[in-house]
Amino acid sequence: MSATKLQAVRGMNDILPPESDWWEEFEERVRTWARAYGYRPIRTPIVEPTALFKRAIGEVTDIVEKEMYSFEDVLNGEHLTLRPEGTAGCVRAVIEHNLLFQGPQRLYYLGPMFRHERPQKGRYRQFHQVGIEALGFAGPDIDAELILMGARLWDELGLQDVRLEINSLGSSEERAAHRRALVEYFRARYDELDEDGKRRLERNPLRILDSKNPAMQELIEGAPRLLDFLGEESRAHFERVLSLIEAAGVPYRINPRLVRGLDYYNRTVFEWVTPRLGAQATICAGGRYDGLIEQLGGRPAPAAGFAIGVERLLLLWQMSGGNVTPKVPDVYVVHQGERAEAVAFQLAERLRDLGLDVVLHCGGGSFKSQMKKADASGAALALILGEDEVDSGTVGLKPLRQEAPQQRVAIEACEDAVMQWLYGQEEGDGA
Repeated sequence: MSATKLQAVRGMNDILPPESDWWEEFEERVRTWARAYGYRPIRTPIVEPTALFKRAIGEVTDIVEKEMYSFEDVLNGEHLTLRPEGTAGCVRAVIEHNLLFQGPQRLYYLGPMFRHERPQKGRYRQFHQVGIEALGFAGPDIDAELILMGARLWDELGLQDVRLEINSLGSSEERAAHRRALVEYFRARYDELDEDGKRRLERNPLRILDSKNPAMQELIEGAPRLLDFLGEESRAHFERVLSLIEAAGVPYRINPRLVRGLDYYNRTVFEWVTPRLGAQATICAGGRYDGLIEQLGGRPAPAAGFAIGVERLLLLWQMSGGNVTPKVPDVYVVHQGERAEAVAFQLAERLRDLGLDVVLHCGGGSFKSQMKKADASGAALALILGEDEVDSGTVGLKPLRQEAPQQRVAIEACEDAVMQWLYGQEEGDGA
């Protein structure tokens, strides 16, 4: 009786070749892009204390109430949660290790996050984010830099139909005044609210503005606008952000309904959206969160950042005509016989010492079957070693990507011959 076949958890997907080639390429580009702006990598645990997210995200949110993967560690009774987002863990690490005592920090991370949502294309229970966090910077210049970073990445990937929406949330006092006006407005129209709206009215009325319910849109459009409650300082900050991105040639649309439901967000908020992944799909969301560091136990300090949904972005990249060339080895080593196998191992290591990618055939088989695998690997060259070659101190060198005769070279001269063929040929072709 065979064992039951096991499968991955629903909404948590394996990423297999050739799809994994897209991920590898994207991650390499992200690291290069982040370094270009002076951002350094930070890696935080996938599991954090549940209290971190309750304090950071808020207990009265869909994420904490419905979506977090939380559990009690049976070994010590700790309440733990698989991270549903990256900012809270990043800020926790910055506070715990006193990084801001060294000065403002530009940090980035990429990795998996977890939310119990209904799986659909581009939205999964294990999903991935790129996070950019700028901690300790108070001015509008860093807000503008974050926006320009996004614009550059979209340009480098050749993304189409992506646009910037931006708003200001002002200060906590300005938001409080807006909140009072909002509550008064919605209470007067209580019967027009859907069930989610009625629940959010007392707990988190700003979230009503996030509603995607078509029946609510006319009601939401008539609600008081936060921009009308901004004071002089908040308005000046916002106008400077806009002037900087205008000077850089980045188009935008002010969206007065773009909000965040958490108190630590303030001033600039923005989203990059596209119609190509469904109605107003967001691929990147960010803003300023000056209150979070203090809220999590640190000294008050300004902060801003954004997060990119990797799955959605890869879908858009592919839809926009992106192309990723699969990584293939430079050399495939074919061999037969015990003595030839020993030499093949040594030769493969010597070529790797030169920085080449080398696949050494394993598993036996005839020369013919091995050569088929060498050709299928995509390698530019096959090296062929049999007992005859070992006796004569030579190795066969067979080009696989162009019509050219097989050569025999001395084993001692193999590295030079391979490098000459791989790189000398390119130079010659370009001459």
